[in-house]
Amino acid sequence: MRGFTAILLALLTLGAVGAWGEPPGQRMSEKTSGQERAIFAGGCFWCMEHPFEKLDGVHAAISGYTGGEKAQPSYKEVSAGRTGHTEAVEISFDPARVSYEELLKVFWMNIDPTDGGGQFVDRGSQYRSGIYYLDENQRQQAEASKDNLAKSGRLPGPIVTEITPASTFYPAEEYHQDYYRKNPIRYKFYRYGSGRDQFLDKVWGKERG
Repeated sequence: MRGFTAILLALLTLGAVGAWGEPPGQRMSEKTSGQERAIFAGGCFWCMEHPFEKLDGVHAAISGYTGGEKAQPSYKEVSAGRTGHTEAVEISFDPARVSYEELLKVFWMNIDPTDGGGQFVDRGSQYRSGIYYLDENQRQQAEASKDNLAKSGRLPGPIVTEITPASTFYPAEEYHQDYYRKNPIRYKFYRYGSGRDQFLDKVWGKERG
C-alpha cells in the first residue's frame, strides 16, 4: 500500500467503495487506427495521467501495470511488490499532433530519474521509473533523450530510469482511472504530501509550465 499516512489510507478506502469495476486484464488496450502508443512508469500512476492527458494530441492515459511476471495482476498484488510489475501509464496519441519526443520531455519533467528505490513517498520496485519502448524508433529516441538530460547537469545525481522493451500492459482497476478527475481533493492531498511537486519545482522551476 502507499506509505503515506493512515488518514490517506482511509480516504482512499472511501474512494474505492463500490467502484472496483472490471478486473485488470479484462480490457486489454488495443492500438486504434491513426494512433500510436507509449508506455511510461513514474511512480504513482495517478500522478502520471494528468501531465499527458492535458497535451493536445493525447487521446488518453490509462493507468495500469507492466514489466512483471504474473498475468492479470491486481492492485493489491502489485502494490505489495509480489509480481515484479510497476505502476505505469499507457498513452494513446496522434503523432501528427504530438510527437514521441514531446512525450519524453513531459515524462522526464514529472519524475525523479535519479531515484532507484521508487518515486517520492512511494517506495519499492513497483514504483520504479521506466520507459517501455514499443519499437526501435522509440528506443533510440528514449536513449537520446536520457543522454541529453544526463549531460544537462540539471539533476542531482545519475539517471537510473530503465529503458526496456514493452511487455504486456494490464489496465488497472476502474477506480484508478482518471483518479485526479474523480477525486480531486483526495488526489491533491496525496500529491502534495508525496513531495513530487516540491522536487519538480526545484529542478525545473518555471519550465514546468
